[in-house]
Amino acid sequence: MGKLLEKINPVYFWDVRRELLDEIVSRKLIIDRVFSLGNLSEIGQVNDFYGEDTIIRILTSLNYIDPKTLNFISLRYNIQKSKFKCQKRKQSIKKFWD
Repeated sequence: MGKLLEKINPVYFWDVRRELLDEIVSRKLIIDRVFSLGNLSEIGQVNDFYGEDTIIRILTSLNYIDPKTLNFISLRYNIQKSKFKCQKRKQSIKKFWD
């Protein structure tokens, strides 16, 4: 386990063996969990470790981001919501009750 994971709350990784996580190989999982569940300090640490380009690339490619987190990411990195895969996918799914 690397130095970044030691600083992040272990509760975010309740479903995986945290000691087996690799900060490079598991970066998508780590970034997703910290941005969805973490606090500003943890988000800052992840941002410093991975860099904005990597974070933006991973977050815009996720299939699902909850609305509150999506608003935060959109404002923090100045990205239009329409650039996120989760928004494109959400709009392409038909609602049967409409």
